[in-house]
Amino acid sequence: MPTHVPAWLLTPADPNLLVPQLWSSGVAKGPGGELTVAGVPVSQIAREFGTPSYVVDEADLRARARGFKEAFAECDVFYAAKANLSVELARWIDAEGLGLDVCSEGELACALHAGFDPARIGFHGNNKSVGELVTAVECGVGRIIVDSREEIDRLAAVAADRRVVQDVLVRVKPGVEAHTHTYIATAHEDQKFGFSLDGEAAAAMASVSSAPSLRLRGLHSHIGSQIFDSAGFQVAVGRVLALYAEGLAAGMPLGELDIGGGFGIAYTTRDSPQDPHVLAASIERVVGDTCHALSIPRPRLSLEPGRAIAGPSTFTLYEVGTVKTVRLDSGGSRLYVAVDGGMSDNIRAALYGADFSCTLASRSSDAPATLARVVGKHCETGDVLVRDEFLPGDTRPGDLIAVPGTGAYCRSLASNYNHVTRPAVVAVLDGSARVIVRRETVDDLLRLDVT
Repeated sequence: MPTHVPAWLLTPADPNLLVPQLWSSGVAKGPGGELTVAGVPVSQIAREFGTPSYVVDEADLRARARGFKEAFAECDVFYAAKANLSVELARWIDAEGLGLDVCSEGELACALHAGFDPARIGFHGNNKSVGELVTAVECGVGRIIVDSREEIDRLAAVAADRRVVQDVLVRVKPGVEAHTHTYIATAHEDQKFGFSLDGEAAAAMASVSSAPSLRLRGLHSHIGSQIFDSAGFQVAVGRVLALYAEGLAAGMPLGELDIGGGFGIAYTTRDSPQDPHVLAASIERVVGDTCHALSIPRPRLSLEPGRAIAGPSTFTLYEVGTVKTVRLDSGGSRLYVAVDGGMSDNIRAALYGADFSCTLASRSSDAPATLARVVGKHCETGDVLVRDEFLPGDTRPGDLIAVPGTGAYCRSLASNYNHVTRPAVVAVLDGSARVIVRRETVDDLLRLDVT
């Protein structure tokens, strides 16, 4: 018998059944147990576009974007492009009326190529180059979130040289550490982002206010990622609004508070994300109560969901290549299912220890549920995609496996490790599938080599 089953992973009565909260709204099991998305069977996707492929449910992603815009109706919602970005995805976000948060010249170029209005773009980053600042100012980016004293000086000079006044937010770290992985918690003191509340942030605000070419628009705070409750936001908002009140008292033209993003999604059955309307009510309440206590007007709120919009809307489709039953030191065994992708298309399990789920996607099975580990094809022991999952015991080469929740930080963190080409992105809508980002080829890999 297999051993080491995580406490949260329950043995399913039927491993063919889907857990609805892990999948986009358009995913279902069709005849013979085959997975379909927006009416398109995965066998068709594999046949036409190959595997591995990122398969995005366009209607679901758009609905999640609209859901945040509707829930935070009195706020400005910026999609966090770092979660996942392509020209077509930027067009969807634009069409749904959200702004866009970028953090590199490449992300900005992608957005502009998509026709995104630069006035609805915010530019993040802890070490923006002068060239990036020049590009942002010249194209008319609506707001730049400054992260260091050096950046304030550089941006002031760039804007002054172009005789423009650039809107700015000052990023603050409020000393709130989200209950998440160290690498993705961003508001505690011992990390690279933002200005501390110990006086650094106030000095940065004064520096921006004194620069004729900069306009202090507000404050920004981000406490981490994959967060499932509003407690951390409530503490952070209270601390940042206290600083905001000090700025108002000093005559600074503040009007906005950006609470960042980090809203969690369900990767496994132990994850319980909050509905955007519940989050909105909680955050609006704490902002209102804090402003009342401080006797200050409510600022205009903004936020930056990324994962919560893109993540659940996509699954990655793989083909099984080999299956091994591996004996464990404890005397038990584990089924190792190797697929044709791996850490080059989803580094999150290796980088963050992230857990994922999966399903046998190409057929149903009467075999009993067996504890399995889905691994990739790379020369790394740590090349694990799904650490623990129950799959039918007769899972075999040629089967298709689908891993849900891969729409955020999978393609954007993808690499060419072992010179493996990156997958295509296939969008599915109303029974039709199309490529929105083509699969890389070996010629793509060799194109940059100077020979």
